[in-house]
Amino acid sequence: MGKIVVTEFISLDGVVEAPGGEEFKYPNWSFEFDRGPDGERFKTDEALASEALLLGRVTYEGFASAWPQEEGELADKYNGMPKYVVSGTLKDPGWTNTSVLPGDLAEEVGRLKRDVGGEISVAGSIRLAQGLLARDLVDEIRLMWFPVILGHGRRLWTETPDKSAWTLTETTRYGKDVLVTIHQRTR
Repeated sequence: MGKIVVTEFISLDGVVEAPGGEEFKYPNWSFEFDRGPDGERFKTDEALASEALLLGRVTYEGFASAWPQEEGELADKYNGMPKYVVSGTLKDPGWTNTSVLPGDLAEEVGRLKRDVGGEISVAGSIRLAQGLLARDLVDEIRLMWFPVILGHGRRLWTETPDKSAWTLTETTRYGKDVLVTIHQRTR
C-alpha cells in the first residue's frame, strides 16, 4: 500500500508559493538561506526514497521542462520513476514514464495508493496538496521551514471539511536557520 507524502518549502507565515524562482514578488526566496550539505542530502534522499511522483499540472510542467536536461543521481531518479499528473486538460504529458490522472481525485489517488508500494511524493503542487489534505488522503507531511515572513503568497493550509490529528515524528535543523519537521497522520 502506497503512502502519500506531501513535501514543501515553507515560510514562517505558511507561504509555499514559488520557493524556487517562479514568477513571484520574491523569486528564489528559499535559496536565500543555507541548508548546508546535510539539508541538501535530506532533499536528495527524500526524492531517492520515493517510488513515484504525484504532481499538479503547474509543478509538473516546471519539472518536465527542467529535469530531462539534467544529469546525475537525482535527475536519473526523476526521469526514470513513475510520474502521475493530476489534470483535467493535459492529454499528452511528454515526459518519460508519466501518466495523467483526469478523474475524481479521491478515486484516482485511492487507486494509486493501492497500485504503488512505498512513498508517493507530492512536491510543491499547492492546489493538489490542498485537495489531498481536504480529502484526508495525506499520510505524511514534510516541511522545510525557512526563517522568513513573506507577508503574502499562496499558503499550504486553507479551510478543510474537518480537523485532523498529526504526530510530529521528527525535527532536524539544517544549516544555520532551516528546520525540517515531519508529521504523520494519526488515524
